[in-house]
Amino acid sequence: MRSDRVALKLSSVGVALLVISMAVGVGLSALLNNGAPTVVFGLIGLYLLFAIRQADQWDKVAVLRFGKYIGMRGPGLFHLIPVVDRLSRYVDQRVRVANVTAESTLTRDTVPVNVDAIVFWLVWNAEKAILEVQDFAQAVQYSAQTALRESIGRHELHQMVAEREMMGKELQRILDEKTTGWGITVQSVEIRDVQIPPELQDAMSREAQAERERRARIILSTAETEIAEKFGQAALTYQHNPVAMHLRAMNMLYEAIKEKGAMVIVPSSAVETMGLGGMLGVASMGGAKPQ
Repeated sequence: MRSDRVALKLSSVGVALLVISMAVGVGLSALLNNGAPTVVFGLIGLYLLFAIRQADQWDKVAVLRFGKYIGMRGPGLFHLIPVVDRLSRYVDQRVRVANVTAESTLTRDTVPVNVDAIVFWLVWNAEKAILEVQDFAQAVQYSAQTALRESIGRHELHQMVAEREMMGKELQRILDEKTTGWGITVQSVEIRDVQIPPELQDAMSREAQAERERRARIILSTAETEIAEKFGQAALTYQHNPVAMHLRAMNMLYEAIKEKGAMVIVPSSAVETMGLGGMLGVASMGGAKPQ
Protein backbone atom coordinates (compact mmCIF):
# COMPACT_ATOMS: atom_id res chain seq x y z
CA MET A 1 0.00 0.00 0.00
CA ARG A 2 1.27 3.44 -0.90
CA SER A 3 2.22 5.48 2.19
CA ASP A 4 1.28 9.15 2.33
CA ARG A 5 3.97 11.61 1.37
CA VAL A 6 5.97 13.05 4.24
CA ALA A 7 5.15 16.69 4.97
CA LEU A 8 8.83 17.70 5.29
CA LYS A 9 9.34 17.34 1.56
CA LEU A 10 10.29 20.71 0.08
CA SER A 11 8.63 22.06 -3.03
CA SER A 12 10.49 22.57 -6.27
CA VAL A 13 9.19 26.15 -6.34
CA GLY A 14 10.82 26.87 -2.96
CA VAL A 15 14.11 25.43 -4.16
CA ALA A 16 13.94 27.57 -7.30
CA LEU A 17 13.23 30.73 -5.25
CA LEU A 18 16.20 29.96 -3.00
CA VAL A 19 18.51 29.64 -6.01
CA ILE A 20 17.19 32.85 -7.52
CA SER A 21 17.57 34.74 -4.22
CA MET A 22 21.12 33.51 -3.78
CA ALA A 23 21.99 34.51 -7.35
CA VAL A 24 20.51 38.00 -6.88
CA GLY A 25 22.32 38.42 -3.56
CA VAL A 26 25.65 37.34 -5.01
CA GLY A 27 25.17 39.65 -7.98
CA LEU A 28 24.35 42.66 -5.82
CA SER A 29 27.27 41.90 -3.51
CA ALA A 30 29.64 41.82 -6.47
CA LEU A 31 28.12 45.02 -7.87
CA LEU A 32 28.24 46.92 -4.54
CA ASN A 33 31.39 45.22 -3.35
CA ASN A 34 29.53 44.38 -0.13
CA GLY A 35 28.63 40.99 1.33
CA ALA A 36 25.45 42.18 3.05
CA PRO A 37 23.12 41.56 0.03
CA THR A 38 24.27 37.95 -0.15
CA VAL A 39 23.34 37.40 3.51
CA VAL A 40 20.02 39.21 3.21
CA PHE A 41 18.89 37.48 0.03
CA GLY A 42 20.19 34.17 1.35
CA LEU A 43 17.95 34.51 4.41
CA ILE A 44 15.02 35.47 2.18
CA GLY A 45 15.67 32.42 0.00
CA LEU A 46 15.79 30.13 3.04
CA TYR A 47 12.51 31.59 4.28
CA LEU A 48 10.85 31.01 0.92
CA LEU A 49 12.32 27.52 0.76
CA PHE A 50 10.50 26.46 3.92
CA ALA A 51 7.48 28.76 3.58
CA ILE A 52 6.36 27.86 0.04
CA ARG A 53 4.95 24.37 -0.19
CA GLN A 54 3.22 22.48 -2.94
CA ALA A 55 0.50 19.80 -2.97
CA ASP A 56 -0.38 17.68 -5.98
CA GLN A 57 -3.85 17.63 -7.49
CA TRP A 58 -4.83 14.56 -5.46
CA ASP A 59 -3.20 15.63 -2.18
CA LYS A 60 -4.52 17.38 0.92
CA VAL A 61 -2.53 18.43 4.00
CA ALA A 62 -3.47 19.90 7.39
CA VAL A 63 -1.69 22.95 8.84
CA LEU A 64 -1.08 23.10 12.61
CA ARG A 65 -0.07 26.42 14.19
CA PHE A 66 1.55 25.90 17.59
CA GLY A 67 -0.07 22.46 17.56
CA LYS A 68 -3.58 23.75 16.81
CA TYR A 69 -5.39 22.90 13.60
CA ILE A 70 -6.05 25.98 11.44
CA GLY A 71 -7.13 24.48 8.12
CA MET A 72 -6.47 22.28 5.10
CA ARG A 73 -4.21 23.20 2.22
CA GLY A 74 -3.88 21.95 -1.35
CA PRO A 75 -3.85 21.22 -4.13
CA GLY A 76 -1.31 23.71 -5.57
CA LEU A 77 1.03 26.16 -3.89
CA PHE A 78 0.40 27.44 -0.37
CA HIS A 79 2.25 29.44 2.26
CA LEU A 80 3.07 28.71 5.88
CA ILE A 81 5.15 30.31 8.59
CA PRO A 82 8.34 28.33 9.25
CA VAL A 83 8.87 27.09 12.83
CA VAL A 84 5.40 28.35 13.83
CA ASP A 85 3.39 26.20 11.43
CA ARG A 86 3.67 22.44 11.03
CA LEU A 87 2.19 20.17 8.39
CA SER A 88 0.61 16.76 8.75
CA ARG A 89 1.27 14.02 6.24
CA TYR A 90 -0.01 14.60 2.74
CA VAL A 91 -3.21 12.59 2.23
CA ASP A 92 -3.70 10.97 -1.16
CA GLN A 93 -7.41 11.15 -2.06
CA ARG A 94 -7.23 8.78 -5.01
CA VAL A 95 -8.69 5.26 -4.89
CA ARG A 96 -6.41 2.90 -3.00
CA VAL A 97 -6.13 -0.88 -2.98
CA ALA A 98 -5.62 -2.96 0.16
CA ASN A 99 -4.80 -6.67 -0.09
CA VAL A 100 -6.43 -8.60 2.77
CA THR A 101 -5.86 -12.26 3.61
CA ALA A 102 -7.37 -14.63 6.15
CA GLU A 103 -5.43 -17.84 6.69
CA SER A 104 -6.80 -21.06 8.22
CA THR A 105 -10.10 -19.47 9.19
CA LEU A 106 -12.99 -21.80 10.00
CA THR A 107 -16.23 -21.46 8.07
CA ARG A 108 -19.65 -22.01 9.59
CA ASP A 109 -19.42 -25.72 8.75
CA THR A 110 -15.93 -25.91 10.37
CA VAL A 111 -13.87 -26.07 7.19
CA PRO A 112 -10.46 -24.30 7.35
CA VAL A 113 -10.01 -21.97 4.38
CA ASN A 114 -7.53 -19.37 3.16
CA VAL A 115 -9.28 -16.36 1.64
CA ASP A 116 -7.65 -13.58 -0.36
CA ALA A 117 -9.59 -10.34 -0.93
CA ILE A 118 -9.01 -6.83 -2.33
CA VAL A 119 -10.50 -3.69 -0.77
CA PHE A 120 -10.93 -0.52 -2.86
CA TRP A 121 -11.21 2.58 -0.66
CA LEU A 122 -10.55 6.31 -0.71
CA VAL A 123 -10.36 9.28 1.65
CA TRP A 124 -13.32 11.59 0.95
CA ASN A 125 -12.77 13.84 4.00
CA ALA A 126 -9.07 14.42 4.63
CA GLU A 127 -9.74 16.54 7.71
CA LYS A 128 -11.49 13.70 9.54
CA ALA A 129 -8.91 11.14 8.42
CA ILE A 130 -6.00 13.27 9.68
CA LEU A 131 -7.45 14.56 12.94
CA GLU A 132 -9.44 11.55 14.14
CA VAL A 133 -7.31 8.54 13.11
CA GLN A 134 -3.63 8.12 13.89
CA ASP A 135 -2.89 5.82 10.95
CA PHE A 136 -6.02 5.48 8.84
CA ALA A 137 -4.38 3.26 6.22
CA GLN A 138 -3.44 0.68 8.84
CA ALA A 139 -6.85 1.05 10.47
CA VAL A 140 -8.57 0.20 7.17
CA GLN A 141 -6.24 -2.79 6.69
CA TYR A 142 -6.92 -4.24 10.16
CA SER A 143 -10.65 -3.54 9.98
CA ALA A 144 -10.91 -5.27 6.62
CA GLN A 145 -9.00 -8.30 7.88
CA THR A 146 -11.20 -8.59 10.98
CA ALA A 147 -14.41 -8.18 8.97
CA LEU A 148 -13.24 -10.82 6.49
CA ARG A 149 -12.62 -13.36 9.26
CA GLU A 150 -16.01 -12.64 10.83
CA SER A 151 -17.74 -13.01 7.47
CA ILE A 152 -16.04 -16.36 6.84
CA GLY A 153 -17.31 -17.64 10.18
CA ARG A 154 -20.89 -16.71 9.24
CA HIS A 155 -20.91 -18.52 5.87
CA GLU A 156 -20.64 -22.14 4.83
CA LEU A 157 -18.04 -23.30 2.33
CA HIS A 158 -20.43 -23.73 -0.60
CA GLN A 159 -21.73 -20.18 -0.07
CA MET A 160 -18.22 -18.73 -0.14
CA VAL A 161 -17.38 -20.59 -3.35
CA ALA A 162 -20.64 -19.94 -5.20
CA GLU A 163 -21.60 -16.50 -3.82
CA ARG A 164 -18.37 -14.49 -3.80
CA GLU A 165 -20.06 -11.35 -5.11
CA MET A 166 -22.66 -11.44 -2.34
CA MET A 167 -19.96 -11.91 0.29
CA GLY A 168 -17.95 -9.00 -1.16
CA LYS A 169 -20.99 -6.69 -1.00
CA GLU A 170 -21.59 -7.69 2.61
CA LEU A 171 -17.97 -6.91 3.53
CA GLN A 172 -18.17 -3.58 1.68
CA ARG A 173 -21.27 -2.59 3.67
CA ILE A 174 -19.73 -3.56 7.03
CA LEU A 175 -16.46 -1.73 6.34
CA ASP A 176 -18.16 1.36 4.95
CA GLU A 177 -20.29 1.73 8.08
CA LYS A 178 -17.15 1.55 10.22
CA THR A 179 -14.94 3.89 8.18
CA THR A 180 -17.45 6.59 7.25
CA GLY A 181 -16.82 8.33 10.58
CA TRP A 182 -13.12 8.48 9.68
CA GLY A 183 -13.79 10.34 6.43
CA ILE A 184 -13.10 7.16 4.44
CA THR A 185 -15.41 5.23 2.15
CA VAL A 186 -15.00 1.64 1.00
CA GLN A 187 -16.12 1.44 -2.62
CA SER A 188 -16.00 -2.31 -3.14
CA VAL A 189 -14.55 -5.57 -1.87
CA GLU A 190 -13.64 -8.41 -4.23
CA ILE A 191 -12.98 -11.98 -3.10
CA ARG A 192 -10.11 -13.13 -5.30
CA ASP A 193 -9.50 -16.67 -4.10
CA VAL A 194 -10.86 -19.25 -1.66
CA GLN A 195 -8.42 -22.08 -0.95
CA ILE A 196 -9.22 -25.27 0.96
CA PRO A 197 -6.87 -28.06 2.14
CA PRO A 198 -5.80 -30.57 -0.57
CA GLU A 199 -7.27 -33.50 1.40
CA LEU A 200 -10.66 -31.82 1.45
CA GLN A 201 -10.40 -31.02 -2.26
CA ASP A 202 -9.91 -34.74 -3.02
CA ALA A 203 -12.87 -35.68 -0.83
CA MET A 204 -15.08 -33.06 -2.48
CA SER A 205 -13.98 -34.26 -5.91
CA ARG A 206 -14.92 -37.86 -5.07
CA GLU A 207 -18.23 -36.72 -3.63
CA ALA A 208 -19.05 -34.73 -6.78
CA GLN A 209 -18.11 -37.70 -8.98
CA ALA A 210 -20.32 -40.03 -6.96
CA GLU A 211 -23.19 -37.56 -7.18
CA ARG A 212 -22.84 -37.35 -10.97
CA GLU A 213 -22.81 -41.16 -11.25
CA ARG A 214 -25.93 -41.37 -9.07
CA ARG A 215 -27.75 -38.89 -11.29
CA ALA A 216 -26.67 -40.77 -14.43
CA ARG A 217 -28.02 -44.06 -13.04
CA ILE A 218 -31.31 -42.41 -12.07
CA ILE A 219 -31.71 -40.92 -15.55
CA LEU A 220 -30.90 -44.28 -17.20
CA SER A 221 -33.35 -46.21 -15.01
CA THR A 222 -36.04 -43.61 -15.65
CA ALA A 223 -35.52 -43.95 -19.39
CA GLU A 224 -35.73 -47.76 -19.19
CA THR A 225 -38.94 -47.52 -17.17
CA GLU A 226 -40.51 -45.22 -19.74
CA ILE A 227 -39.42 -47.51 -22.60
CA ALA A 228 -40.91 -50.56 -20.82
CA GLU A 229 -44.19 -48.70 -20.34
CA LYS A 230 -44.29 -47.79 -24.03
CA PHE A 231 -43.59 -51.42 -24.98
CA GLY A 232 -46.42 -52.53 -22.73
CA GLN A 233 -48.81 -50.09 -24.37
CA ALA A 234 -47.68 -51.27 -27.82
CA ALA A 235 -48.20 -54.92 -26.84
CA LEU A 236 -51.77 -54.20 -25.78
CA THR A 237 -52.41 -52.45 -29.09
CA TYR A 238 -50.99 -55.36 -31.14
CA GLN A 239 -52.87 -57.91 -29.01
CA HIS A 240 -56.29 -56.52 -29.93
CA ASN A 241 -55.35 -55.42 -33.48
CA PRO A 242 -53.76 -58.20 -35.62
CA VAL A 243 -53.66 -55.93 -38.67
CA ALA A 244 -51.45 -53.47 -36.84
CA MET A 245 -49.23 -56.34 -35.78
CA HIS A 246 -48.90 -57.53 -39.41
CA LEU A 247 -48.13 -54.02 -40.63
CA ARG A 248 -45.47 -53.62 -37.98
CA ALA A 249 -43.92 -56.95 -38.88
CA MET A 250 -43.90 -56.06 -42.56
CA ASN A 251 -42.30 -52.74 -41.79
CA MET A 252 -39.59 -54.42 -39.74
CA LEU A 253 -38.97 -56.90 -42.56
CA TYR A 254 -38.76 -54.10 -45.09
CA GLU A 255 -36.30 -52.18 -42.94
CA ALA A 256 -34.16 -55.31 -42.72
CA ILE A 257 -34.04 -56.11 -46.47
CA LYS A 258 -34.07 -52.65 -48.01
CA GLU A 259 -30.27 -52.48 -47.96
CA LYS A 260 -28.78 -53.91 -51.13
CA GLY A 261 -27.30 -57.34 -50.70
CA ALA A 262 -28.84 -57.92 -47.24
CA MET A 263 -30.03 -61.40 -46.31
CA VAL A 264 -32.73 -61.98 -43.71
CA ILE A 265 -33.80 -65.38 -42.39
CA VAL A 266 -37.46 -65.37 -41.32
CA PRO A 267 -39.05 -68.35 -39.54
CA SER A 268 -41.77 -70.07 -41.59
CA SER A 269 -44.23 -69.68 -38.76
CA ALA A 270 -43.74 -65.91 -38.82
CA VAL A 271 -44.26 -65.87 -42.60
CA GLU A 272 -47.47 -67.82 -42.30
CA THR A 273 -48.68 -65.66 -39.45
CA MET A 274 -48.14 -62.48 -41.45
CA GLY A 275 -49.59 -64.02 -44.61
CA LEU A 276 -46.45 -63.26 -46.56
CA GLY A 277 -45.88 -66.65 -48.15
CA GLY A 278 -47.63 -65.89 -51.41
CA MET A 279 -46.19 -62.41 -51.65
CA LEU A 280 -42.61 -63.62 -51.10
CA GLY A 281 -43.12 -66.38 -53.70
CA VAL A 282 -44.29 -63.90 -56.29
CA ALA A 283 -41.36 -61.64 -55.48
CA SER A 284 -38.90 -64.50 -55.87
CA MET A 285 -40.43 -65.57 -59.19
CA GLY A 286 -40.33 -62.03 -60.46
CA GLY A 287 -36.69 -61.76 -59.56
CA ALA A 288 -35.68 -65.05 -61.18
CA LYS A 289 -33.84 -64.83 -64.52
CA PRO A 290 -35.35 -66.59 -67.57
CA GLN A 291 -33.43 -69.60 -68.90
